Amino acid sequence: MWDEKRPILFGGDYNPDQWDDATIDEDMKLFEQAGINLLVLPVFAWARLEPEEGKYDFEWLDRILNKIWKHGIHVFLATPTSAQPAWLSKKYEDVLPVDIAGRKRTHGMRVFFCVNSVNYRKRARALAEAMAERYRNFPGLAGWHVANEYGTYCYCENCQKKFRDWLKERYGTVEELNSRWHTSFWGRTVSDFEEVMLPTELNDDYRFCPAVQLDYMRFVTDSTIACYLNEAEVLKAATPHLPVFTNISGYIKKLNQFEMTPHMDFAGWDNYPAPGDDTAFPAFKHEIMRAARDGAPFLVTEQSPNQQNWQPYNKIKRPGEIRRIAYQGLAHGADSSLFFQMRQSVAGQEKFHGALIAHSGFHTRIFREGCALGQELKKLGSSFTGGRIKARAAIVFDWENWWAIELTSGPTQDMDYLKQVFLYYQAFYTENIPVDIIKTTTELDNYDLVLMPLLYMIKPGFDGKIREFVKKGGTVAATYMSGRADENDRCIFGAYPGPLKDVFGIWVEETDALYPEERIEMLLPGKGDLQGKKYRGGFLCDLFHANTAEVLAVYGKSFCGGKEQECFYTGMPALTINRYGAGRAYYLGCEPDAAFMKDWISQMCREAGIRPLFSFEGKLELTCRENESGQYIFVINHGDSEGRVLLDKDGQAVVYRDLLRDKEVSGSFAVASGEVAVLYREKNK
Repeated sequence: MWDEKRPILFGGDYNPDQWDDATIDEDMKLFEQAGINLLVLPVFAWARLEPEEGKYDFEWLDRILNKIWKHGIHVFLATPTSAQPAWLSKKYEDVLPVDIAGRKRTHGMRVFFCVNSVNYRKRARALAEAMAERYRNFPGLAGWHVANEYGTYCYCENCQKKFRDWLKERYGTVEELNSRWHTSFWGRTVSDFEEVMLPTELNDDYRFCPAVQLDYMRFVTDSTIACYLNEAEVLKAATPHLPVFTNISGYIKKLNQFEMTPHMDFAGWDNYPAPGDDTAFPAFKHEIMRAARDGAPFLVTEQSPNQQNWQPYNKIKRPGEIRRIAYQGLAHGADSSLFFQMRQSVAGQEKFHGALIAHSGFHTRIFREGCALGQELKKLGSSFTGGRIKARAAIVFDWENWWAIELTSGPTQDMDYLKQVFLYYQAFYTENIPVDIIKTTTELDNYDLVLMPLLYMIKPGFDGKIREFVKKGGTVAATYMSGRADENDRCIFGAYPGPLKDVFGIWVEETDALYPEERIEMLLPGKGDLQGKKYRGGFLCDLFHANTAEVLAVYGKSFCGGKEQECFYTGMPALTINRYGAGRAYYLGCEPDAAFMKDWISQMCREAGIRPLFSFEGKLELTCRENESGQYIFVINHGDSEGRVLLDKDGQAVVYRDLLRDKEVSGSFAVASGEVAVLYREKNK
């Protein structure tokens, strides 16, 4: 199954150890009816597979796998190591984690183990070896799914020792450590690595020493990678032709996925948008997952067929919603639409979490919608799998920058890096302009426009890459809170934005934090499309000076609590442009309102020759994936009324094939409210 022509993977998590044979037999028939082609199991069954240390019981799993394969359904076999058995937690003291308050946790929770535990890794590897040996030749095996949603932080004595060893390897000498952490502040100098303590509530380092916490977060990522590889290497050795991966929690901050995913055969993440989320937000997270392996297709490994059960308000999915959620993932680079879960659980924390087959059975709206979706995906087959998205604009996203900017004390308690970067992504999304999320290590040759929102941390070599990009004719844009610190959170002296101040032709003197209800005018008296317009900004205001840069906008009056008043920095620059080499560099001093963001992004794109995919009307989401056979245009109507896409290009009629409706379309293409379409154009036509 796993090749370049693989079909779209449709199915998801199945927990058959809850069910009797009659229920499983019924499920198999229902899965066939729904077009399910892949199941993920047995994610949480370690206690049943290994009821005693070293004694395995695979017979029950054998029977279930044979039933599944009899119906032509493939499996991702999961090592169930995210939920260790009670005997393991009880027998080995190092397995259970210690929390940030110094409390040793007790057995019961999933993903509740220390990733550095020697005994956990020993038993997890042994189970992976046993599973690899038993199922390596199983004909329905499509790949291996290691554990589940890593992300536990541990503060035990073993982690303390490992952290000190990690620091020795990273910095070499205690003198270098003191320099990088700038321990002379507050008299924190250490004379030996053994004096370094974990950042916990016991010493408040997790709040009051950002450099220590930043390195600890790096250490946890590295430790988790090693824990994952402890199993993945065994599975890959047994089946080198099959993919090995783990799924990434929808709450993605804890671990640096740009460091983790290169050790996997693809990125796979769990997509659980909250009710009320803007449709652009899950699209943004899809793009981050696409960036994780440099634009390669990824997998949506979980999403809910109906309501979640763990959010504050768990709305049921509206008619057609699971279809739109599924196609959104496919539109942004996924080769799968997998769900948690296939049958609703009998009891436990997630007993009310939605499923394809509900407690009431299969005579439900959700099952009917799942069947319809499955048949559509079966019809699409392998048409666009492996396809990539091409973009000439990019937004820099960096995990360690995320950690560092939110660890810093000030200038505002409302700092939310993910939300801030999303505001810039949203402007591209709304206009249907293709944009890549990229790493600081990504080569920039394929881009004409690069945005760097709140790039607080400037890593070694990155400033040189940006400088060369602009010199050669590229356009770059930076914002407030950029170029403030190095990779160890040491401030950059000589004025912000640090080593890039010559590229932007400005220097930042101060940064003002605005109250949530406070706004400031942005006045654009200068040239260009935005001439004479007024906008409003908020959140933060950089007070900066133009050296070689041209001022495009200045701060005006401030507004707070219904009061309008002059501000002492009224008239100072709010937006500038600097000519540098053959290119240009914009600097934006405050978080702008949506109207400015739309106009500014659109202007920069026009200047760079970047256009939306198509002219359109309505609340449409448009993307294009390309593979060796041609282009696949995804159209999703999230609005309450009909939308239209003008398929003609440069005044010339272009004909596409509507793959879901088996007809040719051109000109002004109508998409009804809530509907989706996949349009195909053969390569070179």
